[in-house]
Amino acid sequence: MQSANVLLKKIVRSSILPFAVQNGMKKDLFPLSRTLSLSLCLKQDNSSSPSEKLDLDAWKKVMKSGLQEEVSETVSDRKELSDMAAARELLEMWRLAGRSVPEHVSEEQLKTLTECPSKSAKKKYLKYLYLKELYKKNDKRKMDEKRQRRLETEEQASETDETKKHSFIYLLASSMDRAYNWRVAQSMTFGQPLVFDMSFEKDMSVREVADTVRQLVLSEGFNRRSVDPFHIHFCNFQDDSLYHKEFIKHYKEAWGKLLITVTDQCYTDVFPRDKLVYLTADSPKVLKTFDHNKVYIVGSMVDKSIKTGVSLAHAKRLGLETAALPLEKYLLWNSGAKNLTLDQMMHILLTLKDTGSWKKALEFVPKRKHCGFVSTPVHELKITLNLINMLKRGQRQEEVQKQFAKSYSKKLTRK
Repeated sequence: MQSANVLLKKIVRSSILPFAVQNGMKKDLFPLSRTLSLSLCLKQDNSSSPSEKLDLDAWKKVMKSGLQEEVSETVSDRKELSDMAAARELLEMWRLAGRSVPEHVSEEQLKTLTECPSKSAKKKYLKYLYLKELYKKNDKRKMDEKRQRRLETEEQASETDETKKHSFIYLLASSMDRAYNWRVAQSMTFGQPLVFDMSFEKDMSVREVADTVRQLVLSEGFNRRSVDPFHIHFCNFQDDSLYHKEFIKHYKEAWGKLLITVTDQCYTDVFPRDKLVYLTADSPKVLKTFDHNKVYIVGSMVDKSIKTGVSLAHAKRLGLETAALPLEKYLLWNSGAKNLTLDQMMHILLTLKDTGSWKKALEFVPKRKHCGFVSTPVHELKITLNLINMLKRGQRQEEVQKQFAKSYSKKLTRK
């Protein structure tokens, strides 16, 4: 019986109560619910004893309380919605009437407006919102105007400065380019030749050829900006080679306008053999002084994967004189090969040509390859360096002390 009552309550709430709330059928609802409850109870409880009685008064109280809660919730929601709608209509009416009301009102502000107790309070609250919105608009407008004025001032100043700067830089660059070109043009007639041997393409990879061309581009720029430039010759240069393609990538249309000599001939066919000197780090002969009457040859290659002695063997096959830079004579060499990049060689040769000083020229050797310039006899520096290397290798301290005493015995006896 109790389960039937619960089921009937759910059915009435879901079907009859909303209909009754919408149509205002409050008085006729309970007789209908009472009839339905009785009929359902009679149908479902035919097997029950006739002595059991239905408590209709308790059932009526439960139904009334549920109906009141549903009706109160619906009425409160409708009242709140109606108040919000009324506030919106009032706000729109006052805006059309030309009163001081804000243009944009949030839901929270609208809810606060509905809670105002009187019309004057609503009017004051809307005026407060209007002034707040007006101040915010004025602040934003002032900031925009200030930003716009600052941008205009910066643009005018930058345009003026850039115009002056660019005009000055353009005039300076154009005049310097003319001076550089004039010097290089003079060197093509009266200058000392410097040959780059371009016959090592087959011994290098594509990446190494690209690195070689990049170093040659730097060398050409250094030579063009020097006081007394060389007359650069690219010998054994083949068209449509990797060298040529990489030069086109760097120079583009300016490749054909460079003030250098490019030829596919060997340097032995262009210059007398007795004037040619091949500069290679593998040469047993050391270059003592720079000779302005000689034509120095530099191999156009990188030394990452080239085998030792390639350029030396190439020069010997041609029967040319070879020479190496006096690096150990002037520098306390640390470790590694004594190969230098092409742009470093260009710096060294240009400095030697201008000053004749090996100390100034060898300043372009990277500092990581040596420990400084030699200021004491070379044999003593070699002994000190050997001792340092022994300590680095972790040899016994006694052996180092014996070696040190043996090497410097004469010096100790003199003291």
